[in-house]
Amino acid sequence: MERTWLRHYPAGVPADVDLNEYASLRDVLEDACRRYAARTAYSNFGTTMSYAQLDELSRAFAAWLQKHSGLAAGDRIALMMPNLLQYPVALFGALRAGMVVVNTNPLYTARELEHQLRDSGAKAIVIVENFAHVLAEVLPRTELKQVLITSIGELLSFPRGAIVNFVVRRVRKQVPAYRIPGSIRFKHALAVGLGAKLETVPLAHDDIAFLQYTGGTTGVSKAAVLTHRNMVANVLQARAWIGPALADAADSRVVVTALPLYHIFSLTANCLLWINLGATNLLITNPRDFAGFVKELRRHRFFFISGVNTLFNALLHTPGFAELDFSGLKISLGGGMAVQAVVAARWKEVTGNNLTQAWGLTETSPAACINPFDEPFNGSIGLPIPSTDVSIRDEDGRELPVNGIGEICVFGPQVMRGYWNRPDETEKVMFGDWLRTGDVGRMDERGFVYIEDRKKDMILVSGFNVYANEVEGVVAEHPGVLEVAAVAQADEHSGEVVAIFVVRKDPALTAEELVKHCHGRLAGYKVPKHVYFRRELPKTNVGKILRRALRDELRDGVGTGAVPPGGAAQPGT
Repeated sequence: MERTWLRHYPAGVPADVDLNEYASLRDVLEDACRRYAARTAYSNFGTTMSYAQLDELSRAFAAWLQKHSGLAAGDRIALMMPNLLQYPVALFGALRAGMVVVNTNPLYTARELEHQLRDSGAKAIVIVENFAHVLAEVLPRTELKQVLITSIGELLSFPRGAIVNFVVRRVRKQVPAYRIPGSIRFKHALAVGLGAKLETVPLAHDDIAFLQYTGGTTGVSKAAVLTHRNMVANVLQARAWIGPALADAADSRVVVTALPLYHIFSLTANCLLWINLGATNLLITNPRDFAGFVKELRRHRFFFISGVNTLFNALLHTPGFAELDFSGLKISLGGGMAVQAVVAARWKEVTGNNLTQAWGLTETSPAACINPFDEPFNGSIGLPIPSTDVSIRDEDGRELPVNGIGEICVFGPQVMRGYWNRPDETEKVMFGDWLRTGDVGRMDERGFVYIEDRKKDMILVSGFNVYANEVEGVVAEHPGVLEVAAVAQADEHSGEVVAIFVVRKDPALTAEELVKHCHGRLAGYKVPKHVYFRRELPKTNVGKILRRALRDELRDGVGTGAVPPGGAAQPGT
């Protein structure tokens, strides 16, 4: 196909990247640690870790995994923690041991965690003790052989001396240590691993690096199989795109990492990309504490910040943010959800820097399109990045003409191998080697891609996917519910929230009861924020509930206090 977008690439950005530069993510890490040994790799709560320390600690964890865990190369290991210095140590240690990383949201409920651990077949987990009580509920029903527990305020010291301090001062109120029988402390594994030899494991492009979980149209969370080739490709693609912006930058760059590293956006765009470039990742453990976030930013002259629209909007409304030093800020990258024009305009006004919109999916590792950094905000998701083709196609897979509206399809080395143990689901999202993204959009004459709608009934809460069927399944478990439909409702704070329409079996059922029922069964961002009771739900002639009709009603005002046809509105709390 003709790559019309290449004519509009920023100067210096190549059409393709050389995938043979690195055979694996291990090579990416070890190359960075050699080149940038003395530089700071990560900073968190005032504690820093150099590339040399990252090399030694991740090597120690890899050696412990090989010699003392009972696991082998190819086994899956879950990481369940927020942005802490322990995360990159565990991440790179697992990869260096040839294992597969399963990133796990620490806010998962027991039901969600059990599904992910059982589905992935994880044999080990590294978890912050704040969340260990959730793991304890499901542990007997998993294949876990090793549970490694760490804490937010943990100090690591070893016979060789204090290699690195992991946040020695208290972080607000510490949760008391939760004891799981048979578990060990993460720092103990590192201490043991320092005295063990790491055996080099053969790793190549086709080896699996991550099982990265995403939602599905069936409502069952499934894992995208991301290989070392997928991830190396996306690092090189992003580096090629970002290259021109680095020309005038100093060697020491601080990048702000507020989105959780277990999310694919932050994992690639912050952790992996900037390791390759020798930058310092400033890890923000709790970005929802915006006053504390701004206080931390005040200490740094930062070069890059990534986030979702709601994060940028919240920062703009936080006292003191406008007074920060933005003289070093060269790149502000928005993804995960649509960047709103009003937020982009205000960001430019306050920081002097364009808020650049990018787009991708878990299934594309994730980057597929990015806007040029000097391009004023245009509402598009950008141009296809190097070594990537994007095509707009109809339901039969035929390519549509310029500005024709159809499904956005992607071809490139960053496209996943498929879904873990779900060949049927994989087949549904592929046109041959082309990934069907489920997003409906168009491409203009310059090659800029615009999203018009979402094909799937996905609800996007602050950049996190919520799938209607999963919410509906939990709500339907309540004995007072006859029928339920979950849809997105616009929200000024998080972009969208979950709204449910319910036909009651029990006339006395209240919105508050349903919301309470969902707490403990769904992560907080998935819990319905609005509940609307109806006498019946709109359906097709074969009985399928018409979610689009319900979304249209919300758009037209039903969800803002008007009484919906056939029932009364009861917003959830």
